[in-house]
Amino acid sequence: MLRLKDIIIGKPLHNSSLVHEKLTKIKALAVYSSDALSSVAYATEEILWVLAPIGAFALSFSLPISGIILLLLATLIMSYRKTIFAYPSGGGAYIVAKDNLGQLAGLVAGSSLVLDYILTVSVSIASGVAAITSAFPSLLPHTVALCLFFVLLLMIVNLRGIKEAATVFTLPTYVFIISLLTLIGIGIYKHSMGLPIPAAPINPVLGSTPQKYITLWILARAFSSGCTALTGVEAISNGVPNFKEPRSRNAALTLVSMGIIIVFLFGGTTFLAQILHVTPNSNETVISQIARLLTGRGWFYYLLQASTAAILILAANTSYNDFPLVFSLIAKDGYLPRQFSARGDKLVFSNGIITLSLLSAVLLVVFDGDTHNLLPLYAIGVFLSFTLSQVGMVVHWRKSKEAGWKTNLLVNGFGATLSGIVLVILATTKFIHGAWIVIVLIPLLIGSFLKIHKHYIDIAKKLRVDDQICEHPEHIKVIVPVATFTRVVVNTLEYATSISNDVTAVHIILDEEKSEKLESRWDSYYPNIPLVTLSSPYRAFLAPLIKYLESVEKTIKSHELIMVLIPEFITHKWWQYFLHNQTGLVLKSVLFFNKSYVIASVPYHISEPQKKVITEK
Repeated sequence: MLRLKDIIIGKPLHNSSLVHEKLTKIKALAVYSSDALSSVAYATEEILWVLAPIGAFALSFSLPISGIILLLLATLIMSYRKTIFAYPSGGGAYIVAKDNLGQLAGLVAGSSLVLDYILTVSVSIASGVAAITSAFPSLLPHTVALCLFFVLLLMIVNLRGIKEAATVFTLPTYVFIISLLTLIGIGIYKHSMGLPIPAAPINPVLGSTPQKYITLWILARAFSSGCTALTGVEAISNGVPNFKEPRSRNAALTLVSMGIIIVFLFGGTTFLAQILHVTPNSNETVISQIARLLTGRGWFYYLLQASTAAILILAANTSYNDFPLVFSLIAKDGYLPRQFSARGDKLVFSNGIITLSLLSAVLLVVFDGDTHNLLPLYAIGVFLSFTLSQVGMVVHWRKSKEAGWKTNLLVNGFGATLSGIVLVILATTKFIHGAWIVIVLIPLLIGSFLKIHKHYIDIAKKLRVDDQICEHPEHIKVIVPVATFTRVVVNTLEYATSISNDVTAVHIILDEEKSEKLESRWDSYYPNIPLVTLSSPYRAFLAPLIKYLESVEKTIKSHELIMVLIPEFITHKWWQYFLHNQTGLVLKSVLFFNKSYVIASVPYHISEPQKKVITEK
């Protein structure tokens, strides 16, 4: 089993290797920007899904809407740049909100991020598979299976460690950036030079509503759908500790670089969609349509589709870096199981990676791997965390009054105002389309955090060592369940007599013949240990034994202890364990939660059989 684990995720890394698991700016851009960059592949399409059913004239609003979204992007980039330098230890919205607005605000931000990261994996992989099925329509019936395959692949890659994941993701990210920029360049060149471009096919989704019926509500819905382009902006501020030194400076440069690239990719894609009159299609993505019209179905088309699918699938990796980190911070504060705060063999938070994979897989199955069905749930959590983070930074600057604090306060205050407005628009326009699920889940998640924290506080109080030391029991009564007379039983009885002079063996009669053999041998070996035999006409093992233990429990006095020692043998090969009756395991499971008994296993290891050596005479 250990060998198989080493093959899948590699050999464990020493703690001292953590310093070598840091990322350069080139690799960090691929790892932490893939979510935000990949949003370009579906953000324009989501705007068009709202506008196209209204009519051709409504499509002209796609460019101004994209412009407002890019202005918001610039504001968030400036705001999070301030956060990176103020909080070089990372943690993003959770740490900022907790430190400046209180623990409850931190939990709201943390739960928002957790839900958003789960949705990021689901949406990114669903979008990537949509790019594949656009190029190869015959794969459409296998959408969910493909999604689950890529979730499994990402989980394994991330379990192998940060540097290995970064190496895998670097090339596809840069191929996507270069190929999409090339496509945008080709489109702008052909359009400006008046070169012939095939007309986009007439799409039945295109409506014919008169211009006067285009309302502010419709434009707000289109804007909120396009805001999915901004998801992932906070990822770099969360992952600052994973950058090489000087980490804050490198993270800030990576953040600005990401913002500039998104401006060109998102703005260029929306511009091409407008001049080519491309409308959304359930069988083919907008980027696929643009590429087909400009370059045909040649090698460049398939390169773009492959890189788009890759970046969309790898965009989920942003969550694989940030979700386990946020989970570990919440766990360290005692609001999640402590296991999430521990690093695994490859110095990553393995439990968080596996949990993220399982939850994302469930979402993909429930929503049939359809991006359009998943997106209404998306971005609510992100903008809630954006808003709390920026408000927290405003409080931070007011308290610290560091050099330039007034300017920083204005930047973060403006960011908080804009993201708060967008949050209200998102919650309003997407509520009935599925956003209500996230709005309901956030308080439920916070309630779970608080319940876990209360449990840890209660346990800590009960386990605290104070002046009153636990009293040692005056007498130990040992009970050994015995099935047959074997070396396993002898091993347990020898141990029992070494810790107490009050030992009783208990045998349940399931087979009369075997019971008689046991009783006939018992007195000759252990005359000083009483053997209690209990009849069981219905061949039940547990019920008679538990009834006997309860009767013994009534006879013991205060400061006396009942200990149940369970004889067990360990097979030489792991698979042989499943060939034997697991009575001991069942008995431990039943008795474990009874505070009246101390339960212990006494293992007997069966050695490997000796090989016969034939020697020549």
